[in-house]
Amino acid sequence: MTRVFSGIKPTGHLTLGNYLGAMRRWAAVDQHQSDALFCIVDLHALTVDHDPARVRRLSRQAATLLLASGLDPQLCTVFVQSHVDEHTRLSYLLECVATDGEMRRMIQYKEKAARERVRGGSVRLSLLTYPVLMAADILAYRTDQVPVGDDQTQHVELARDTAVRFNQRYGHTFVVPRATPPQVAARVMNLQDPTSKMGKSDDSGPGIVYLLDEPDVVRRKIMRAVTDSARDVVYDPEARPGPANLLEILAACTGGNPSELSGVYETYGALKRDTADAVVEVLRPVQERHRELCADPGYVEGVLRDGAERARAMARPTVDAAYRAIGLLPAAEAEDVGVGAAVPDIGVTA
Repeated sequence: MTRVFSGIKPTGHLTLGNYLGAMRRWAAVDQHQSDALFCIVDLHALTVDHDPARVRRLSRQAATLLLASGLDPQLCTVFVQSHVDEHTRLSYLLECVATDGEMRRMIQYKEKAARERVRGGSVRLSLLTYPVLMAADILAYRTDQVPVGDDQTQHVELARDTAVRFNQRYGHTFVVPRATPPQVAARVMNLQDPTSKMGKSDDSGPGIVYLLDEPDVVRRKIMRAVTDSARDVVYDPEARPGPANLLEILAACTGGNPSELSGVYETYGALKRDTADAVVEVLRPVQERHRELCADPGYVEGVLRDGAERARAMARPTVDAAYRAIGLLPAAEAEDVGVGAAVPDIGVTA
């Protein structure tokens, strides 16, 4: 089967955009049609200032919501990145293959570093190098496909370039992955700024629907969504992003078509009410299952433990092969001391 790797970073509470744009497809399609790994990439959350307790809390919450969204540990592998040492073992080797220029061309690094320079500060070194860790996440599992949006394509390209360069220099070791845009994915934008993505680490709470928002909160946020001054409801993402965002959310929740739905509504009020109702209904089973899982934390811990063991078994042969290929001396295997074997005298006396 085709191997697919997807990761989610615990830098904020998961949103409607995460669910409609990725998680729903992971559960409905990817885990059934591929050998799929879904990872909470907690090490990536350390590239910026963070509260350690919050990272742990959000990591557990993300894992619980992935399971609540329908991921089945019998069909796929769900685990936490930091629980599998092969990610960091491989990352350093790939740093020895990637170049400084490649890292500094990464869009996220350039943007965040520029903002910090304006404030008179600087970013953490890990922000510069974490794309190599992301490449290690992918290459350790001999991943064939990485479903990503346009904003992450650059990172998959780095993984491809690094894999090709390593294979050429040290012998064929890695599968060269490819980025695959999700076949069915909603484009969910911020309700208060419909030209920006609904991001989980965004500070604009009123514009973001979180997966665990209460129904009244969901309705209030959607009813206050930005539209425009026109009176007719038209689907035009470029010229009228506010109404287009609502139509795309409604279409994603109901299985409709945004262009066709635009002809159904004469007022924004009616569109907002139906969109709010549709979102509440889509989130209802996820929230119910989340409550059940929270009442049984041992189950989630067991899933993550078993997932890490499976992931480790998949990654270790590839990472060990990379260590040998690049020229590192293999560690000597410890000899087993059999039953009845003589125990050496170490000269300790009373």
